[in-house]
Amino acid sequence: MPSRSMRSAHRRLAVAAALALALGSAPAQARAPDGFAELAEKLTPAVVNIASTHKAPSIINGGQGTPFDEFFHDFFGERDGDGGDGGGGSKDAPAQPPRPLQQSLGSGFIIDPSGLVVTNNHVIDDAGSITVTLSDDTNLPAEVVGRDVVTDLALLKVEAKQKLPVLAWGDSNKARVGDWVMAIGDPFGLGGTVTAGILSARAREINAGPYDDFLQTDASINRGNSGGPMFNMAGEVIGINTAIYSPSGGSIGIGFAIPSNLARPIIEQLRATGKVERGWLGVRIQPVTPPIAENLGLDRAKGALVTDVDSDGPAAAAGIQPGDVVIGFDGKPVERSRQLPRLVAAAAAGKEMPLTLWRDGKEMPLKVTIGMLDPQKLLAARAPEPEPQPEATVTALGLSLARITPQLRQRFRLGETASGVIVVGVTGDASVAEQGISPGDIVAMVGHDAVATPEEVVEKIAAARQAQHRSILLRLERKGAGRYVALPVEQG
Repeated sequence: MPSRSMRSAHRRLAVAAALALALGSAPAQARAPDGFAELAEKLTPAVVNIASTHKAPSIINGGQGTPFDEFFHDFFGERDGDGGDGGGGSKDAPAQPPRPLQQSLGSGFIIDPSGLVVTNNHVIDDAGSITVTLSDDTNLPAEVVGRDVVTDLALLKVEAKQKLPVLAWGDSNKARVGDWVMAIGDPFGLGGTVTAGILSARAREINAGPYDDFLQTDASINRGNSGGPMFNMAGEVIGINTAIYSPSGGSIGIGFAIPSNLARPIIEQLRATGKVERGWLGVRIQPVTPPIAENLGLDRAKGALVTDVDSDGPAAAAGIQPGDVVIGFDGKPVERSRQLPRLVAAAAAGKEMPLTLWRDGKEMPLKVTIGMLDPQKLLAARAPEPEPQPEATVTALGLSLARITPQLRQRFRLGETASGVIVVGVTGDASVAEQGISPGDIVAMVGHDAVATPEEVVEKIAAARQAQHRSILLRLERKGAGRYVALPVEQG
């Protein structure tokens, strides 16, 4: 049996342990709910509902939306409407009745007491009228101050009789994966709704545009939340809820928000001038993969590989060439290719900027005078769709190559100026298929040398094998757009 002194010691340890648990866990359990409640009460009055009216699509054109519309459709409210009588469309049928109005629902938030409201562009795009509903159910007509299709942001203005509550911007760069976040919006038109979760990831690319840099969260975001704010626990706006990934149309815990550090300067430009001006370099780029890095002599995969240079752009005037790798811009390192468009966009047109290239196995400093981006050119730019890859006889690197003849030029609809060696077939080899090479692609260069015949390609492959290179770099062209691929030389 334990002695009295031992039993007393055990009791003291038990009391100490219980006290430690009480002191250590109770405040942590209470802090999060109290914080959300206080934040929700404080911030909800500055979050608004936005309703916009649109004419329903005509049955004549089938009511087909753009891919951008389809990507964001889960954020709208009810948009159903009959575009016509649904008849067979014979010439004797009566004229279609006027197209009914449809209503889209979204969210927004006030950033100025005079009535400036931030939302997503897709919430109010092509709207006939826009109504902002405040948290006290006051309805106010809104006008568009400016909008930016590229980043899906818009700024509205309402006239209120009273001074409106506002929200403050936060620094999205300081937000860490795992931090608590809170979202307020108007899902399904139900009214102000608060949800919470954590920041799941940063710098997400979802192919929504050239400046993808989304914050990802598991806070519940649904149809109608679009344009609403995402907060940190200091009550600052660190994101604008914009998209969700959802096979069903409802929240499955994967939502995306535009970071405040990307949105804020754009909103300020819209506020000042009603439009957004971006810097323009005049190049097309692709990521640098490890095999490409090895071929170019880089110590690791980094930077943005230039595939094409606009003849009338700033890059051409500065001497930038296809095959260059931009590894620095304005004193900032370019680690990933998608960093470069954002850095260039933020640069003022007409300003001379330093950049660092990797060319011929060494760094090369350069200065370029930034131009002004034409937004229509940016929106029109689309990567060519890969074509089907039929089986063909292998001649080199898993590719069946041929000289460009008049017949092949006509078959693959090549321009008169197209030159190089044409791919007439590919094998099912994984390393080739992963690169997306298709019949009709042109091998314009092998390494840094232009090629005109399949024999020249074979010679350069043999030289690479003799030099014990593991892969070889090809510059391919498709429909006037160039790109680089690195293929293993062990291929047949």
